[in-house]
Amino acid sequence: MAISRTDTSVLGRWWWSVDRWTLAALLALVAIGYVMMLSASPAVAERIGASSRHMFLARQVLYSSLAVVVMVVVSLLTPRWVLRLAILGALGALALTALTLVAGTEIKGARRWLSLPGMSLQPSEFLKPCLAVVCGWLIAEGKRERRFPGLILGFVLVGGVAFLLKQQPDIGMLAVIVAVFLAQVFVSGINLMWVALGGAGVAGLAVAAFTLHGHVRSRIQRFLDPESGDNFQIRMSLEAFGNGGLFGRGPGEGRVKDVLPDAHADFVFPVAAEEFGLLTCLVILAIFAFVVIRGLLRLMEERDLFVSLAATGLLVQFGLQAFINMASSLHLIPTKGMTLPFVSYGGSSVLALAIGMGFLLALTRRRGPRAPEEGGLNPYTAGLRAPFPT
Repeated sequence: MAISRTDTSVLGRWWWSVDRWTLAALLALVAIGYVMMLSASPAVAERIGASSRHMFLARQVLYSSLAVVVMVVVSLLTPRWVLRLAILGALGALALTALTLVAGTEIKGARRWLSLPGMSLQPSEFLKPCLAVVCGWLIAEGKRERRFPGLILGFVLVGGVAFLLKQQPDIGMLAVIVAVFLAQVFVSGINLMWVALGGAGVAGLAVAAFTLHGHVRSRIQRFLDPESGDNFQIRMSLEAFGNGGLFGRGPGEGRVKDVLPDAHADFVFPVAAEEFGLLTCLVILAIFAFVVIRGLLRLMEERDLFVSLAATGLLVQFGLQAFINMASSLHLIPTKGMTLPFVSYGGSSVLALAIGMGFLLALTRRRGPRAPEEGGLNPYTAGLRAPFPT
């Protein structure tokens, strides 16, 4: 049913203020993810001895449906409530991430998951969107109030999270979180000397990761010299792109999903390439680029620093995760186990992405300049300096 512009209900105000093009693009990714699960999950489930239709497909339908609901509900929030929810989410996810070090399930040498009835929870996934919003607020408050050490607190917070992720270890997640925070610091305005020092620090962390973590060193060496180790997944991935051609072999006709262990998750992009072709892959790439570029363009009109920094962090995180997944599938960067947003199979990943994109839609909604009931302040941004006012 059409919603009138004169509708002043919560749903009516949301519909005419939310970025409907970005929402449509995100829903398109969810739909593509559903199609890919139809294609990839039967072969994967059969290989591990599970029910071909129930194991992955039913769960992904549940996760995707819940993700859409979560994204829409979160997008109804004002920036003030986005901040409150992000603070609570960051505290909860931080505590659960610490819990994984003592009570987590170890998979492939890493403790990143907590076993729950019917699913495994990866708390660090929920840290990413919540931390981006909280760090954006800290930096913005430091700019508004010079006596408030927002930037220092942001570095301390990210440093604490980095320590926990290193202990798991999850170097890829650590790299994404650090990159998002540094992007927010850069957008907030900073002396170029500090930018150079930050770049040197990142290079130092990369060297340390290469030196201290054998799996990081192995992946980089295999990337630089494919003959130095096992590159079975990358070799099969590249063959899938070649076999697919422009238009693909057809739905269900791919072969790479029968041999790749993570064809439904980290390597779902090659499955799409083999069955639906290069043109479909370019469409998927274009949707991700559209979400990021459109979001950044909308932020050029934003006057509230908190909204700009928080939304920038969420967009960088979303785009960087998609880039890492697709680039590693194409052997453009060393392999990293990271899902393709809304397309790959995953419970924690899909729900965390839904929260992050809900935050983004809420922060980028069109807002009126003044509201008498708020004392002349923007009703969506008033009170951000005190997220928990008494």
